[in-house]
Amino acid sequence: MRAPSPPSRRAVLACGLAVALLTAASPASADSRPALNHAGSLVLVGGALKEDNTQVYGEIIKRAGGPRARIGILTAASVPESQDPHAGDPDRCSNSACNGAYYADLFKRHGAADAQWIPLDIDHVADADSEAVVAQVNSMSGFFFGGGDQYRYITTLLRGAEHKDSKVLAAIRAKLSHGAVVSGSSAGAQIASGPDMVSGGESYESLRDGSAPGYFEDPTRLGYIPQGGFGFLRSGLVDTHTGAYGREGRALRLASDTGHDRVYALEENTALVVDRPGSSREHITVLGPNGVSVLDLRDARAHDSANGWALRRARYSYLTDGDQYDARTWTPRVHPDKQLLNPAATAPVPANTDVFYSAANPNGAPYSFRTTARALASTQAQNSATATTFETGPRFTVAFAKARGFAAFTSDGTTARTLLALRIDIVPQ
Repeated sequence: MRAPSPPSRRAVLACGLAVALLTAASPASADSRPALNHAGSLVLVGGALKEDNTQVYGEIIKRAGGPRARIGILTAASVPESQDPHAGDPDRCSNSACNGAYYADLFKRHGAADAQWIPLDIDHVADADSEAVVAQVNSMSGFFFGGGDQYRYITTLLRGAEHKDSKVLAAIRAKLSHGAVVSGSSAGAQIASGPDMVSGGESYESLRDGSAPGYFEDPTRLGYIPQGGFGFLRSGLVDTHTGAYGREGRALRLASDTGHDRVYALEENTALVVDRPGSSREHITVLGPNGVSVLDLRDARAHDSANGWALRRARYSYLTDGDQYDARTWTPRVHPDKQLLNPAATAPVPANTDVFYSAANPNGAPYSFRTTARALASTQAQNSATATTFETGPRFTVAFAKARGFAAFTSDGTTARTLLALRIDIVPQ
């Protein structure tokens, strides 16, 4: 069986769902689900989790009981078998059932005692209230939510427009509160969000047009679900595939529009590990080869003008493997194996005319935003640098600055890896 197909960047994720049903309640009144008891943990991956990522799979299994781990696999974000033209071909299929089998096999190969598909998808919504499925959930010590379209999880596990826990989700929530680990990748990480969960959008269109509540067939339009996802992680917005798809711009715009001060922007094949989620002692660790951006908007100010939307005084921190973060105090703790970088390069920061890796640019490069940030951190020749969007009308300029509080850390003595508190301004031209 091949790995589940990654979501197309420009794919239209059509579920046949009414957008109007998503916007009936305000975030303040909608997030009425019970708070956690803070005993469990989350392992949220920014997508494209590779089969050989023993670090992340091992962390999930360890938290689920090590050699006794029993992992429940949920893949309801995938299309059901009835919508997969290759459902009968184990080498080409990509649907809820074959993706569930794929992940169950992977977890067993990585050392779990057992891993089972939880048989739910949009063709079997009623099973989310099945006592037999609840019993299966209650026999598990950890859970993994696969990728696809996060709105399908709302349809199957949150009863769609009702946005209330099904019996299966209530059982998972109870297991989490009593110490289980809940993990997921891509849509499976996104669905852990609290209010204002992103439902789609590209960075340039987001900066140009702003956000709107709902789920839109136009994948470039910045949409969000006011009631959110499962509400497991509420200390900041969550975004995924960030650098690989150039989503820093959309994350900043959505946070600003919806009044959130913080975004956890997850990179591919890398995990945000959250201990005691929802408590005053919520604590975060980054695991994997890429990183997690923490976007801080506490001092940021947005305004509209005749030229377009602008945002000033946001802060960008990029945490990498082993770094930790205290959500309550907003305090990063860089892994002790990394040293403070003394920049030695004297070359200027390379020009960047596609800071958000536009899908319209055939010559664009992923991780473009991070590349400019690290180049600035590594040079002593500049204290600030600018990059622009590929699109015009307006063209947006992103200004990076080594403002007060900025620091960079290295693992090899010369290359910037972890970045703290780089100032970000976005202005239209």
